[in-house]
Amino acid sequence: MAYAHTFEANPHWPRRNPPSLLDHVPGTDGSPVIGTTLEELRDPRAFTEPLVARYGRVFRTRSFGGRSVQLIGAEANELGFFDRDKLFSSEQGWGPMLNLIFPRGLMLMDFEKHRVHRKTLSIAFKPEPMRRYAESLNAGIREGIKPWSNQQLRFYPSIKQLTLDLAATSFFGIPFGPEAAKVNQAFVDEVQATIGIIRFPLPFTAMRKGVKAREYLVGYFGREVPKRRSGNGDDIFSQICRATHEDGRQLSDDEIIDHMNFLMMAAHDTTTSSITTMVSLLGRHPEWQERLREEMLGLGLNGDTLPYERVDELVLTDYAFKESLRLIPPVPAIPRRAVRDFSFGGYDFPAGTFIGLHPDYTHHMAEYWPEPSKFDPMRFAPEAVRARHKYAWVPFGGGAHMCLGLHFAYLQAKIFFYHLLTTHRIVPVGSDEPKWQYFPIPKPRDGLPVRLERI
Repeated sequence: MAYAHTFEANPHWPRRNPPSLLDHVPGTDGSPVIGTTLEELRDPRAFTEPLVARYGRVFRTRSFGGRSVQLIGAEANELGFFDRDKLFSSEQGWGPMLNLIFPRGLMLMDFEKHRVHRKTLSIAFKPEPMRRYAESLNAGIREGIKPWSNQQLRFYPSIKQLTLDLAATSFFGIPFGPEAAKVNQAFVDEVQATIGIIRFPLPFTAMRKGVKAREYLVGYFGREVPKRRSGNGDDIFSQICRATHEDGRQLSDDEIIDHMNFLMMAAHDTTTSSITTMVSLLGRHPEWQERLREEMLGLGLNGDTLPYERVDELVLTDYAFKESLRLIPPVPAIPRRAVRDFSFGGYDFPAGTFIGLHPDYTHHMAEYWPEPSKFDPMRFAPEAVRARHKYAWVPFGGGAHMCLGLHFAYLQAKIFFYHLLTTHRIVPVGSDEPKWQYFPIPKPRDGLPVRLERI
C-alpha cells in the first residue's frame, strides 16, 4: 500500500525517509502490509486513546504508505497549524490522499503560493457577496425543508442533497437540474477515493471511480469558465472566474477548475456533516432546541428570512454549532509533512517526517474540556473561551491554512437552523445514539433517522 506513484508524479517532493529514522520514537507499526490504516479509519479516537495512555503525546504509527508521527494536544496543534517557523507542508501532508483527485486545490499549496491564491479567492467571501449568498440560502432552505414537514426521514442523505442544491445556487448561481444526481455522485466518488486502500486508479477500484468523477467535473466546470468570466454573475464561481492576482493577472482556466472542484467538495461535505451532527445533538437535548428557538423568535422577524445583518445576533446558536463541531469535527485528523528538521515533546525529527494532528482527540481531552462527552454549548461563552488554550478547539484548522470558507459555513448553518427550529421540532427515532463513520468525512452509519414535527 505505497504511494510511490504519487511521489513520482511530484518530483519536487522529497521521497519518503527510511523508516529507521523514526526508530527512536515509541509506537506501533500495526499489521503487516496495511499497518495501522484500517484501525485509524474505523475510529480515530478509539485508536489513539490507548496509544496516548501507553506512549504519551508523541508516538509513531504506520499508515497510508509509511511511518508517521502523531502529535497530540493543543500545543501540538499550535506547532503544526500556526507554524510560525514554516516547518510544515500542507501540500505534501495531504498530497498522498488528495493529489490524484484534488490537485492544486488551496489545501495543496504552501507558503507564498498559498498566500497569493488564498488572497485571490477571498474576494468571493467578502461581506457584500456574503449578503447575496444569505438571500439565496434563505430562499433555498425555506423551500427545501418544506417536504420534510411531519415526515420521518434519514436526515443525512436529505441534508446532503439540500446542501448540494444550495451549493449550486450560491456557488454557481444556477440549479443543476437533471445533472444534479450525476454531479452529486461525482463528488461522493471523489471523496471516497481519498481513503481508498489501493492508491492507483486500477479498474473497479475507488480510486478509478474518483479519477473518472474528476474527469467529469473538470469537463463540467471547464465549459462554464468562459461564460462566467465574461458575465456579471455574483455567485462564487463567477467571482472566482473574474478574480485577479495581486499583479492583475486573472486565474487561468485550469486554476479555476481546480479551485472550484476543491471548494465544492470542502463546502458540500463538511457542512453536511456538521449540520447533521448538530441535528443529532439537538434531537437528544430538546432543552437546547427550546433555548435556540426562543433566541430565534426573540429577533422579532416575520419568520421568512434571517437577514445577513442579524445572523451574528444568534449567539446561543453560535455556541451550539461550535460545540457540535467540538464533539464531531468534520476533519478528525489533519496531516502535515516537515520540510525542515524540528523538535517536539523531547524528540528530534528529520525533514521529510509525516505528522498527524488530531482535532477530534484534542476536542475530547478532559484537561481542556471537563466532562468531554457532555453536550454543553456554554463552553463557548467568552469567559470560558478566554480561559482555554487557543488551539484546544481547531475544527477549521488554524494559522495560514485556516478554512477559507468558515464564515460561509457559519452563515449556512445559522440560516438552516433558523428555518428548521422556528417551524419544526426535531424528534429522534430510536433511543440509541448514532454510530459514526469517521472518514473521509464523519456521517452517521444509519443516516440519522428523525421525525420533524411541524410546530
